[in-house]
Amino acid sequence: MKRESYADKVFIVFNSIFLCALVFIVLYPLVYVVSASISNPVLVNTGQMWLWPKEITFEGYKRVFENSDIWMGYKNTIIYTLLGVAIHLFILLPCAYAVSRRGLMGKKAIMWYFLFTMFFNGGLIPTYLLVKDLGMVNTLWAMVLPNALGVWSIIVARTFFQQNVPNELVEAAEIDGANDFYIFFKIVIPISAPIIAVMGLFHGVGLWNQYFNGLIYLNDHSKYPLQLILREILILNQMDTDMLMDSAQNLESLAEQARIADIIKYAVMIVSALPLLIIYPFLQKYFVKGVLIGSIKE
Repeated sequence: MKRESYADKVFIVFNSIFLCALVFIVLYPLVYVVSASISNPVLVNTGQMWLWPKEITFEGYKRVFENSDIWMGYKNTIIYTLLGVAIHLFILLPCAYAVSRRGLMGKKAIMWYFLFTMFFNGGLIPTYLLVKDLGMVNTLWAMVLPNALGVWSIIVARTFFQQNVPNELVEAAEIDGANDFYIFFKIVIPISAPIIAVMGLFHGVGLWNQYFNGLIYLNDHSKYPLQLILREILILNQMDTDMLMDSAQNLESLAEQARIADIIKYAVMIVSALPLLIIYPFLQKYFVKGVLIGSIKE
C-alpha cells in the first residue's frame, strides 16, 4: 500500500478545510432564514440571533397562512408550473433530438438561427403587444407560453442526445422498419430520464419563482401566482409601517407593525422556497449525469 507523502497530507488537510468552509457558506444563509422566521424579530434585528432560533414564535407563519390569498397563489403557481413544464418538455425534446441528428438538412443554419435569438429580442413592449394581439393577456397562457422554450435548454438537451443516443442504435431501428416517431417515443425517451428531470426542474424553478409576467400580463387578482401574492403582502406591510411612521401618533402601533413586517418577511421566504426544497432531493440523482452534459463537446 502506497504511503501518503507530506504534500498529499497537506493537500488533504487544506482540501478538507476548504470543503467545510464551503458547506458552511452554503448552509448558513438557509439555517439563518429558518431560524429568523421562528425567532423574536427584535433579537434578529439586534444581532442576538445569529444561527439558532431564540424565543421561538410561529406568529409569522400564522399571519401568512391566515391570508386566503396565499392558498390561491399556491394553487395558481402549481397549475402554471405543471402546465408550463409539460409544454416546455413537449417542445424541447423533439426539437433538441431533431437538431442532434446528423442527417438533418440545414442543421447549422437552424442552430445559428436559434443562437441569434439569445442575443437579440424585441424587448418588453413588442412582446407585450404580441401577447395582447394573441389574446393571452389576463389568461394562464400568458404565464406559460412566452418563455416556454429557451435556446440554452435546446443546446443542453441536444448535447445529451448526441452523447447518449448512438447513431448506430437509430440506424438499426430504421433497418428493422421503425419510423422516426417510434424511435423517438420507444427508444429515445426511455433513456432520457436524466435530461427530462434536469430540464423539467430548471424550467419549473423558473416558473415557480416567476412574478414579472404576472405583474405585466395579469389584471385579475384571482389569477396571481404565489410570488406576486407574497410581494403584495410584503409591500402592504411596509406601506402600513410607513403610514404609521408618517403620522407618528402611536409609537406602540408603529413598533408592533414593524415587528410584524420583519417576522413576516422571513416566513414568506420559507413559504415560497419550501416546495422546491422538498422536491429537489428526489431529482438529485439525475443531476450528476444531467447537469454537466452541456460541457461535453460534440
